Amino acid sequence: MNLVKIFRLTLAAVLLTAGTLAATSAQAQAPLKIGYTDVQYVLAQMPESKQIESELKTYNSQLEAQLKSKYAEYQSKGEAYQKAAGTMTDVVKADKEKELQGLQQSIQEFQQSAQQSLQQKQQTLLKPALDKLQKNIDLVATENGFTYVFNSDGGGSPLLLHAPKEGDISDLVLKKMGITPGAAVPVKSGPASSSAPASAPTAPGVNKTKVKTKK
Repeated sequence: MNLVKIFRLTLAAVLLTAGTLAATSAQAQAPLKIGYTDVQYVLAQMPESKQIESELKTYNSQLEAQLKSKYAEYQSKGEAYQKAAGTMTDVVKADKEKELQGLQQSIQEFQQSAQQSLQQKQQTLLKPALDKLQKNIDLVATENGFTYVFNSDGGGSPLLLHAPKEGDISDLVLKKMGITPGAAVPVKSGPASSSAPASAPTAPGVNKTKVKTKK
């Protein structure tokens, strides 16, 4: 999972659907001055990014381990069912098939809840960084007389389609946070179920429910 994409999706809902400033009375009387910043560029250089990425990877690995454990149990019981099905009574066979169906459903439900849990974890980790970014955008905009500031992140759906270079406050925001502007390096992490094994074999007589790994 691309951490920059995580940032972008979160910010779209939290930070960048509108301008960042409430103009002062002096600014309201001055000519309108509009600035913009590439949020992806700024966030990728904040030191918090590495810590967020590290914690997300750790949490992601925990989810993967739980999912693999569920798959292993399903595979083991599915294989045992296939080997012994011929000697089982109808009652025992029906009970085993019901158990396997329950495990299939459990795996699917876990995949869904894991994705939601990972998103919640991302939002929790991102909030302090987003608050810090918002505060510094406000400071830079106020100090430089910008009435509004928009997002120019070209990787998503930018809110700004054209503007002069002098309106870009990205480096000013980084400097305000004590960060020397430089090339942003995208950081990646895998989705919660990316390394999960393939679906366990479906035992004869069991309704087949395909369990997919999300990519």
